[in-house]
Amino acid sequence: MQFDSVSVSKKANIYFDGKCVSHTVTLPDGVRKSVGVILPSTLRFDLSTKEIMEVVEGTAHVSINGQAEKAFTTGQSWIVESGGYFVIRAEQPVHYVCHFG
Repeated sequence: MQFDSVSVSKKANIYFDGKCVSHTVTLPDGVRKSVGVILPSTLRFDLSTKEIMEVVEGTAHVSINGQAEKAFTTGQSWIVESGGYFVIRAEQPVHYVCHFG
C-alpha cells in the first residue's frame, strides 16, 4: 500500500479540468509510476505507452479499445497496450496507480 524511498514530483498532473489528478513517483531503480484519483466522471485516455492501471480504492467501470465495459475494484488492474485507449467511468472517486511499460 506504499512505495518506499521514492522521489515525488511536487507539481500535480491535472487532466480533464481537474477530474483526474496524479503525481509522478520515481522509484530508486528509475521506474516511473503515477499515483492519483479520478473524480466522478467518464473519461477517455489515449495511450502512447503501455499502461497497467491498478485500482487502489473504489470501482472503475472500464471499456478497453471499445470492448464491453467491465468493473474493476480495489486490488484489481487492467492492461492497455501502446496505441490503445480506455474509457473509465467513475461513480465515486477511484484511487489508482498507473504502472508504465
